[in-house]
Amino acid sequence: MAESGESKENQGGRHQEVGHKSLLQSDALYQYILETSVYPREPEAMKELRELTANHPWNIMTTSADEGQFLNMLLKLINAKNTMEIGVYTGYSLLATALALPEDGKILAMDINRENYELGLPIIQKAGVAHKIDFKEGPALPVLDQMIEDDKFHGTFDFIFVDADKDNYINYHKRLIELVKVGGLIGYDNTLWNGSVVAPPDAPLRKYVRYYRDFVLELNKALAADPRIEICMLPVGDGITLCRRVS
Repeated sequence: MAESGESKENQGGRHQEVGHKSLLQSDALYQYILETSVYPREPEAMKELRELTANHPWNIMTTSADEGQFLNMLLKLINAKNTMEIGVYTGYSLLATALALPEDGKILAMDINRENYELGLPIIQKAGVAHKIDFKEGPALPVLDQMIEDDKFHGTFDFIFVDADKDNYINYHKRLIELVKVGGLIGYDNTLWNGSVVAPPDAPLRKYVRYYRDFVLELNKALAADPRIEICMLPVGDGITLCRRVS
């Protein structure tokens, strides 16, 4: 499994512009998925936002196009209406969510950087879904703690997507499990973390990959042992673990 954005095979590939977030061993196979299934059906607004994000220096942070398509369909399948997103960046996954929700659907979106969100906001507005989004700038944990204190928020979210600071994933989970409804879903992104979760201790990893790897491993163990949820880890994008609250 190649590290994100690092394989020689992948350099120059069209999807490399927004960061190679496939764990498939064949770049050609990933390109086939994108060109056959994803790009032809990608909404114009999402394509525009993806291409805008490709020019951003931190484009590796974006949700991959195939994962965006997956999230969009998943939200429709569960008839989600009230959702939350922690970690927004330029808003590709946020737009995928907003397009999937009904007209009166709501997304509480939180990120520490409003500037990145505002890069994609004109596209989200043009798509006619900005009214569904309540964006809050700043750390998510204090907001979650306030919601936990108010019983009216308990068990009210149909879907929650987390793509933020990996060193706080465990802290997010402790709170989100109270806020998602029984039968609702939490999606944790990057749970295969560039494939580093199976890398040997002496593997040559980039500093940020190595730093966050232990936090991702800790999360994966905790989710597998949590009796309040059913889980499914999917090798989509950089790995996404879906958690369905059962109690």
